[in-house]
Amino acid sequence: MQIQIFDKYQKLIYSDFKDQGHVSDAKGVKACKVLRSDEQFFGLGEKTGTLNRRGKNYKMWNSDRPCYSVTEDPIAKSIPFFMSSYRYGIFLDNTYKTEFKFGTESSDFYSFEAPDGAFVYYFIYGKDYKEIQQQYIALTGQPIMPPKWALGFAQSRGLYTKENQALEVAAEFRKRKIPIDIIYQDIGWTQNLQDFEWRKGNYTNPKAMLKKLKDNGFKMIVSQDPVVSQKDNKQWAEADKLGYFVKDVRTNKAYDMPWPWGGNCGVVDFTIPEVADWWGKYQQKPIDDGISGFWTDMGEPAWSNEEDTDRLNMKHRIGMHDEIHNIYGLTWDKVVKEQFEKRNPNQRIFQMTRSAYAGLQRYTFGWTNDSGSGSDVLDGWAQMENQVAVGISAGLGGIPFWTTDISGYCGDITDYPAMAELYTRWMQFGIFCPLSRAHHEGDNAVEPWMFGEVAEKNTKAAIELKYKLFPYLYTYSRKAHDTGLPITRGLFMEYPNDAEAAKIDNQFIFGEELLVAPVLKKGERVKRVYLPEGEWIDFNDKKTEYLGGEKLPYKAPLNTIPIFVKKGSIIPMMPIMQYIGEKRDYPVTFHIFPNYEDEKASFTLYEDEGENQDYLKGIFSLTYIVCTTVSSGFNIDISPEDKGFYQSDKRNFVLSILTDKKPTSVSINGNAATLVPLEKLNIDNDFSQQWSWDENGKKLLLKTPDQRKKINIKINN
Repeated sequence: MQIQIFDKYQKLIYSDFKDQGHVSDAKGVKACKVLRSDEQFFGLGEKTGTLNRRGKNYKMWNSDRPCYSVTEDPIAKSIPFFMSSYRYGIFLDNTYKTEFKFGTESSDFYSFEAPDGAFVYYFIYGKDYKEIQQQYIALTGQPIMPPKWALGFAQSRGLYTKENQALEVAAEFRKRKIPIDIIYQDIGWTQNLQDFEWRKGNYTNPKAMLKKLKDNGFKMIVSQDPVVSQKDNKQWAEADKLGYFVKDVRTNKAYDMPWPWGGNCGVVDFTIPEVADWWGKYQQKPIDDGISGFWTDMGEPAWSNEEDTDRLNMKHRIGMHDEIHNIYGLTWDKVVKEQFEKRNPNQRIFQMTRSAYAGLQRYTFGWTNDSGSGSDVLDGWAQMENQVAVGISAGLGGIPFWTTDISGYCGDITDYPAMAELYTRWMQFGIFCPLSRAHHEGDNAVEPWMFGEVAEKNTKAAIELKYKLFPYLYTYSRKAHDTGLPITRGLFMEYPNDAEAAKIDNQFIFGEELLVAPVLKKGERVKRVYLPEGEWIDFNDKKTEYLGGEKLPYKAPLNTIPIFVKKGSIIPMMPIMQYIGEKRDYPVTFHIFPNYEDEKASFTLYEDEGENQDYLKGIFSLTYIVCTTVSSGFNIDISPEDKGFYQSDKRNFVLSILTDKKPTSVSINGNAATLVPLEKLNIDNDFSQQWSWDENGKKLLLKTPDQRKKINIKINN
């Protein structure tokens, strides 16, 4: 039998290859499918290499691979879902070590296979990549919304494990006025793995520390590992007596797991239902002290790579390790989230995980594992560049909220001036990761001021840009929750018919309106940027226009990130804050890049409380803004829709409109707005209706109070 699927116009979409559509033998089950000469494949989650998977093989086996190369496979997550340029997707829901071979065996077919277990896969048809991915999300679950502060900047280090250190770093950020929301504590914060007790001698008064951090706008995230150290006699004996460890099938006793730190451990079996409450009670202790979430690390579990075959002797409650390995981290993440929500009702969890399987977006966020060059930290440029594709691929696997380790995790930093350029460029890319965390191994400090005045200035500016873009990013965070679509998107997703866009691995679309082309090569000061079809405007100067469809040279000194906005877009922004939520009553500036005459530019701003789960109950606010270009100028309509929430009744809406000439008049709801000099336009605490003209920037600036009523603005040229 041969299965073939056609669209309604009888065009062949998908077909078994001859009689090899489903072949079983002693090695397992294999499916071979017809491969077209021009077919491209995208997906499989967090994978290295090019975005187009054609011509390569991939395995699904969650692996602890620090300092992984730009082609290494497998790494930490297994997402057996891919999409074809022929408008279909395949989700192979098999948790064993599956393999995907995209044309490496023959130019006539590609294949996917599993060594054991039920061979269940879903064929997903859609009109484009977005529709296919949304159907995948419908199968595997909606992403959770992060708390709003999670979208701010985060600082970490392998040896962030001391109370005084945390307070000193926090104070230094505030002193230097570098925005930041989160400070991490790595695994050394805890007395033993994993008792959730603060390490004696390192922390004298954790509750007081956390209160002081909170009072200064900081959240603390702490690491947890899925094991119990044998050194912790009390917790070990308790878990062993209760039978909560993964068993060694040879002895039927707790598997004796070597661990990278903390000595040998017992691996907690999260497939045992009773483990959930037991673990939840332990993890609640630091939450009660005042931490804000968890970084779930080492969930492969660590040192369980392909070559570590002894791990296959582990027996979980519901199966042997060869079946459970890829979902082990997922079972842990599920417990962490559900126990957090049980004990902290109506609060959003922050959980960032390394190792998981399809569906992790229901419980956790992600980061792209331990990147960078361990042999020479200064040689991390290729790894940084590949992080762009790895992150885009994470989004294709249903992980819209992710970060790279800004600076790269691996390698000792001995020459900070020599590292400054790499750090700066990594930060300029990293602030466009939905979550943005600087992190490095050991005691290698990677705070912005470590790399000299110029690097500090440029990285501070990048972080400030992230905060200014928060209203835009938070709106797309809600869209990611609703649809599962990534925030950081490959060009091919937005421009599926553009052959050149499918080849671009080092640029991305941020949301839908912005294109970011980070500088990723040492010494590069002119970036070759590909702009897809349409017209684009330089987001840095807000006025220079480019015609898409070709590559162009763009000057990018160390203080510049190449960013472009589509003509006919509106981008909401806010003032720089030192942390998300520092001010409730802040002006929202809508940067309007008008469309052609009789065409519209529009945006719908999303806002909610930001930390509770009311968004799941439909409690939020929307602000619709539409700018129509007419022969006489512009008509702008602002329409609020409040559903049990509104951000503020003491703020201005500011409109920054790119236009060639100074308007002759501006009216708001039929009343003339007052023209004032640019330097007199007070957008913070003056709520009169005014406008100004910026001759240098060729833009109109207009402010009107947000009274949560409809506003109509007419601008006559």
